[in-house]
Amino acid sequence: MLQLTNAKRSIAVLLGSVRRDRMGTRAADLVVRELRDRGHDVHLVDPLKLQLPLLDRMYKEHPAGEAPEKLESLAQLYRSVDGFLIVSAEYNHGIPPALKNLLDHFLEEYFWRPSGIVCYSAGGFGGVRAAMQLRMTLAELGMPSIPSILPIPRIAETIGEDGVASEITVRSMNRFLDEFLWYAGALAQARMDGTPY
Repeated sequence: MLQLTNAKRSIAVLLGSVRRDRMGTRAADLVVRELRDRGHDVHLVDPLKLQLPLLDRMYKEHPAGEAPEKLESLAQLYRSVDGFLIVSAEYNHGIPPALKNLLDHFLEEYFWRPSGIVCYSAGGFGGVRAAMQLRMTLAELGMPSIPSILPIPRIAETIGEDGVASEITVRSMNRFLDEFLWYAGALAQARMDGTPY
């Protein structure tokens, strides 16, 4: 049987919050560290550092060679990766506006690559209500999410300031990443054989 998860993959981790006291960095750092420990190339995309404007023109709407440098760099990165992990908070039962803005700047660059949803909240539901909305957006963008999600409830307690996560979170994360990497490998193989368009 082909072991797709053993190959080295390139993964973009998209952080979804820009709030001053955001906790998403803890979740993002956790999955980034695990993927790197497994030998994969990981690229953290942080909207707080990027400071993208509110969406006015998508990357593809700029004439060739005239897109802002930040968008051009992201487009090149997105075209090079095997999959996307989306780290989302839950704001009022929905996804953070910074995440939606980050996602909506691109389209074709996502195509034929899987996404995985890492969601979190201060409460007990772990951001799953936002994750359900996010699934629709990711599918429309051409990077449908894998069946499993990684919800992290009570994130301030579940992942400490030192980055140490609870045992159950680590177990859940490893199962989730195994599944995500399988899909990343399967679709990477399929892209080599061509895509429908």
